[in-house]
Amino acid sequence: MLYFIIAVFVTAADQLFKKWIVASVPLSGYMAMIPGIIHLTYVRNTGAAFSIFTNMRLFLTILTSCMIAGLIVFLIKARLSKLEKIALSAVLGGAVGNLIDRVFLGYVVDMFEVEFIEYAVFNVADSFIVVGGIVFCICYLIDAVKDEKAKKAAENSYDDNN
Repeated sequence: MLYFIIAVFVTAADQLFKKWIVASVPLSGYMAMIPGIIHLTYVRNTGAAFSIFTNMRLFLTILTSCMIAGLIVFLIKARLSKLEKIALSAVLGGAVGNLIDRVFLGYVVDMFEVEFIEYAVFNVADSFIVVGGIVFCICYLIDAVKDEKAKKAAENSYDDNN
């Protein structure tokens, strides 16, 4: 249950920040955040990451809905560590936040623009999806290495006893 509360919190934070941006910054407008590093600009993204699949709302809605359903099942059924579940909860909350925009607005509200490199404008949900995904992958790889070491140790122990 805690993990779904985390996902709801992420979704709520994303939606509240998006509502604030829409109310505070005109479309394509600019607001300083951390000068030289990042500023806020209100843009509408009709696609997915880096604007791929632009104007493919139905496809993205179906794809995101399937991913959300898969994440929920995975969170419930898979044997995961607490950190892995927290990471996937962040991904889930971000996916739901962007899905809400796509369904009700027809686009996703993006607002963070990095100033020192050429990069896509992104939002709170995107941040949780990326960070949650990275944390999950790191945890998964660490677990895989531990499992491999345990397997080799068990094999060596078996060989020593025979």
